Amino acid sequence: MDEKQRTEYLEQYTDKTHRIGRFASLATLVLLLGAPFLIGAVFGAMPDLPAAGRAFLSVGIVWTVSSVAEFLVYTPMLGSGGGYLAFITGNLINLKIPCAMNARDIAGTRTGTAENEIVSTLSIAASSLVTIVVLALGVLLLAPLQPVLRSETLAPAFANVVPALFGAMGYQYYRRNLRLALVPLLMMSLLFLFVPSLASQTSILILPAGAVTIGLGYLGFRRST
Repeated sequence: MDEKQRTEYLEQYTDKTHRIGRFASLATLVLLLGAPFLIGAVFGAMPDLPAAGRAFLSVGIVWTVSSVAEFLVYTPMLGSGGGYLAFITGNLINLKIPCAMNARDIAGTRTGTAENEIVSTLSIAASSLVTIVVLALGVLLLAPLQPVLRSETLAPAFANVVPALFGAMGYQYYRRNLRLALVPLLMMSLLFLFVPSLASQTSILILPAGAVTIGLGYLGFRRST
């Protein structure tokens, strides 16, 4: 396959991915919003819509900013196919993003390339399937595993799964440029230390941390040229 055929094929693949992704996203949105109203109508338990709207607005503003931030940060990393799959299936921060980044490192692909698009899509699809299987097994084994899940001995381990995961994954990138990673890492650590309530707003704080990192990287690049 020559370069022209490869380009045409990739364009067709991208167009088809966007068509399927938009349809699947719209269908998912309709199902997510429609299920509660359908259940409420069937069982005669419709909520007070004005009250629900006011409650949504109280948190919707925060989550709107968070959603836009995640879209801007993660979509270039995942590509079109991986992005649609990740945002539809959820669990981006603790499952899909680590899976895609590890797969990219193993395959040796670069962000923005067709190879990375394929690797990202396959890794997120595999992660989604594994998640479904694990959840199904968890539901089936929930009762027998209750003593283990409620064990006081294992409680600290369950509470630190996500920090351990991101600590190990983050170190792979920190060690490549420790000087560049040190400033935003210390800045965010001190911020969370003095204002613990901000720990729940990590998605929003990605933007200033990323801006600081980009700025430092740009200054370093200018000094080296």
